[in-house]
Amino acid sequence: MSLPVRSRLAAGALAAFAVVALAGCATASPAASGGSAAPEEEHEADTRIAVTYDGGVLVLDGETLETVDQVELDGFLRVNGAGDHDGHVFVTAEDGFHVLDTGLASGEVAFTGEVFEAEAAGHVTPHAGRTALFDDGTGEVRVFDTDAIGTGTLPEFDTLTSEAAHHGVAIELSDGTTLSTIGTAEARTGVRHLAADGTELARDEQCPSVHGEGALKGETVMFGCQDGVLLFSDGGFTKLDAPDEFGRTGNAYVTDTSAIAVGDYNADPDSEGYLLSTLALIDTDTQQLSVVDLPDGMEYTWRGVGRDAHDDIVVLSSDGNLSLLDETGAVIDQWSVIEPWESPAEWQQPHPGLHVVGDIAYVTEPASEKILAIDLHSGEVSASAALGVVPNEFVVVGAAGH
Repeated sequence: MSLPVRSRLAAGALAAFAVVALAGCATASPAASGGSAAPEEEHEADTRIAVTYDGGVLVLDGETLETVDQVELDGFLRVNGAGDHDGHVFVTAEDGFHVLDTGLASGEVAFTGEVFEAEAAGHVTPHAGRTALFDDGTGEVRVFDTDAIGTGTLPEFDTLTSEAAHHGVAIELSDGTTLSTIGTAEARTGVRHLAADGTELARDEQCPSVHGEGALKGETVMFGCQDGVLLFSDGGFTKLDAPDEFGRTGNAYVTDTSAIAVGDYNADPDSEGYLLSTLALIDTDTQQLSVVDLPDGMEYTWRGVGRDAHDDIVVLSSDGNLSLLDETGAVIDQWSVIEPWESPAEWQQPHPGLHVVGDIAYVTEPASEKILAIDLHSGEVSASAALGVVPNEFVVVGAAGH
């Protein structure tokens, strides 16, 4: 089935500048708890799922969805894949970034004792064999080899210093240079391009409320802005303006095999709640940004968008449907998978989430405390499990998961 969409186009202009910044070195920290599971000789095709809840993290088998083990940690928890080959995840808590071993390679689910302390732990960005951790409370960025974690001791890391503390993000590129956001506690304005020693190579401050990043085919990097998106490629920045005066993109859904990025999109500065009904499609080859209005009833949050093995777009909407769209935004197929749900009042509150790995869509339903695995070829539920806790955030890790 193919449902109609309406799209609008806007092109952008190129800009690059130059000036100066900083860099640095390392420290170490304590541990927590864990359990166990039987190790396997091969783990290349395995996946694990780490699900946060109030008081800890559940670790599930990615195929059966059975609980492997769980660990406890107090406070509001967020989770990000570490990007390494052994299935570690970063659990962000009040005191910083905790490394959790999901047991994918080791057979044991446990916090490793590695904690990157932070005043306000923010974005985790693994890319090209290096991982960047951004501390929103200080603006400090720590960058290290992705596969160096999991030893029980903090790895050596480089430190980059922002001009001021802000809710930001950084990504180290394959050439050793880094893109890092610019901002203060009051306002975020753009992105800097930094050499390996921290020297500033270029900056662009045409990206108000900069948030979220994604690395696409050819290592073009996209950042969301309040009025469009900012692209970085071949040493220079390109701003693509939104077709609306206020046209905010705050999250990027990308693959390294497609030149088209998908972003969430909000054209109403006075909107209430977190449900959105439009997507931004950014063609980095033609440098065009188009806005697609989704069919009636298809509203999603930032947790409800993914990309499959064919670069198609997967959307989990508040009507309980899972929809498959092509890269033009046209709906290819649609299945009812969970009960309808409403926007959370606060972004931290549990609500349905989506992660896509290959041709499997993993969906959580907090109201029923369950998780589903859905085959995107058929829409059939290939596995489901009752969790016994209210799931909040989750991430899938493993050979197919990074």
